[in-house]
Amino acid sequence: MTGSEASSSFPSFRLAYVPGVTPTKWVRIWNERLPDIPLTLLQVSAAEAFGVLRDGGADAGFVRLPVDDTDLSAIPLYTETTVVVIPQDHVVAAVDEVSCEDLAEEVVLHPLDDTLDWERPPGEPAFERPATTADAIELVAAGIGLLVVPQSLARLHHRKDLTYRPVTDAPESRVALSWPQDATTDLVEDFIGIVRGRTVNSSRGRAKPAEEKKPQQKPKRPAASPTRRQPTTARGQRNAKSGGRPGKPRRRS
Repeated sequence: MTGSEASSSFPSFRLAYVPGVTPTKWVRIWNERLPDIPLTLLQVSAAEAFGVLRDGGADAGFVRLPVDDTDLSAIPLYTETTVVVIPQDHVVAAVDEVSCEDLAEEVVLHPLDDTLDWERPPGEPAFERPATTADAIELVAAGIGLLVVPQSLARLHHRKDLTYRPVTDAPESRVALSWPQDATTDLVEDFIGIVRGRTVNSSRGRAKPAEEKKPQQKPKRPAASPTRRQPTTARGQRNAKSGGRPGKPRRRS
């Protein structure tokens, strides 16, 4: 067996995640429960995430719905707020939230890696579509237009000269954990349990720490039986004082 073959025999877990997702919490729990199995993080674009899972480049991944359920399984996790990214001095920055109608007269950028799955954003289209969300952010900072994205992407590309506001009626992006249906391994099941919040002692969790020995309790001493007290009589009191036994009086010699 070669060195590479030997190293590949050791178990490991590869987790892909799309921009905007923060897997830190789940990775920390994995390292606590399975410290001997390394977890490798792979950041991929939303467009290439499913290809990475199908090609075996990752065991599981945090992706954005929808997922093709013909060969991939998915567990929806949460839905993100949709926001519009604007310059700090833009008129929209003066309000708490906006609607798509409020953006009708604005130039709204539509990057090629858009994750909101709509045919056309509100407002006026730009002259051309930016290649990436990062490119669109640069154009917003340059005053070319606005950008509607999931809130996590607005935070990911945060700039001091930009801010964002919720868009109440825009499509929302949902994040899910996905993995190939024909590769639901024990390690994938372990990670599913972590994401779903199962405890270590869950009946469906495999990774369980050794059972702790319960401290032995000292046996309790049996309670002493109460001493039966003899009824006290006048004769008994006289005998107790004299040190004799209760009974007949002594005969004088």
